[in-house]
Amino acid sequence: MKAKSYEIDMCNGPLFPKILAFSIPLMLSGILQLLFNAADMIVVGRFAGSTALAAVGANAALINLLTNLFIGFSVGANVLVAQFYGAGKEREMSETVHSAVVLSLLCGGILLVFGILIAPQILIVMGTPGDVLSQAVLYIRIYFAGIPVLLLYNFGSSILRAVGDTKRPLYYLLAAGVINIILNLIFVIGFHLGVAGVALATVISQCVSAALVVRCMMRMEGGCRLEFSKLGIDRDKIVQIMRIGFPAGLQGTLFSLSNVLIQSSVNSFGSVAMAGNTAGQNIEGFIYMAMNSFHQTALSFSSQNYGAGKCKRIDRVLFQCLGLVTFVGVALGWAAYLLGEPLLGIYSSDPHVIEVGLLRMSVICTMYCLCGIMDVLTGELRGIGCSVFPMVVSLLGVCAFRVFWIFTVFQQYRSLWVLYISYPVSWTLTAAVNMVCFMVVQRKNKAGKGML
Repeated sequence: MKAKSYEIDMCNGPLFPKILAFSIPLMLSGILQLLFNAADMIVVGRFAGSTALAAVGANAALINLLTNLFIGFSVGANVLVAQFYGAGKEREMSETVHSAVVLSLLCGGILLVFGILIAPQILIVMGTPGDVLSQAVLYIRIYFAGIPVLLLYNFGSSILRAVGDTKRPLYYLLAAGVINIILNLIFVIGFHLGVAGVALATVISQCVSAALVVRCMMRMEGGCRLEFSKLGIDRDKIVQIMRIGFPAGLQGTLFSLSNVLIQSSVNSFGSVAMAGNTAGQNIEGFIYMAMNSFHQTALSFSSQNYGAGKCKRIDRVLFQCLGLVTFVGVALGWAAYLLGEPLLGIYSSDPHVIEVGLLRMSVICTMYCLCGIMDVLTGELRGIGCSVFPMVVSLLGVCAFRVFWIFTVFQQYRSLWVLYISYPVSWTLTAAVNMVCFMVVQRKNKAGKGML
């Protein structure tokens, strides 16, 4: 099958079937990633012990904090490639692709050094318990040894998404995930390597997915074709990638910091609340991944149509993605809440833990569509070249608002319900401001003042 058959023409023809064809593989990719991560935790927890499980878990927040900024740069690559693709600018596409690949490796090298030398010290500052620390350090050093290939995969798959190809990244993720599970079983159960085995399996599987993406790009035609002889830095393209990607990455990093503060507030209610909160979060993760596919869909579709100068089609992209994300958020959110007791029972048999989990899901899951609406609007704005403003709005409307809520309302009415209600309130405020911003930017675009 020719590579062209995987691409989607986002600028012509009916939108709805193309949006579904693009978003469903993204949705499956996100859910598969969560399932593979859960398999990692199950293997290490059952066969390497609770200390090893805690060591792997202790790194999750830190890894997200350190990688979000650089992974945000791949959003910039996605938007820029899609805009040039929509505009039919093959040379500019090629320069962007080759600059993005070099940027991914440079960012990976920086993270590799930082992760191996500095991250262990951060684990100590975070108060990682002594019986967990040595294994946590071992895990994070091995994990960051493979971070360049992880970023290479992220940048490569974002470039494929820019031209409408979400199927092959799904296939590559599936192949890498299966390899990861097999290697986990071999390294942890067969060779008794514990956290080192889990980390090695992760790195090797990431090498596989990155190699498959690179191989795919080398076989493509047109501006997305990767040729090693053309690898280099085009200053103008890097600046444009950073202009869009840096705000996206910074937003993700600061979101991680605000979530740490929320988690510390939950911790103040004790271990039962922590367990129930964690179980609820894990279930919500699957809903979030399903909704996030429409954020990425809005990003790519609006980028291509922005490059093609099709303003009215950008409006249709937004409203169709908003309709779909609302439907999926409401359907999955309420289904998860109504089935909450048996779902939470998978994580714990303690009725008090289940009670806390249900409390969280009664607030978050039932109104989770608001988060999806907020994310779709953010993706649409970035797609039409407006990246700084949604970052500022999100940081004020989500991060700053939640911090304000914790130190004011939550202090007066200390309860988990009061803490959780800050989520839908912040989503609503941020979505409303982003919608106003979109209308203003689109008015300028339609007047011919903002298009490429």
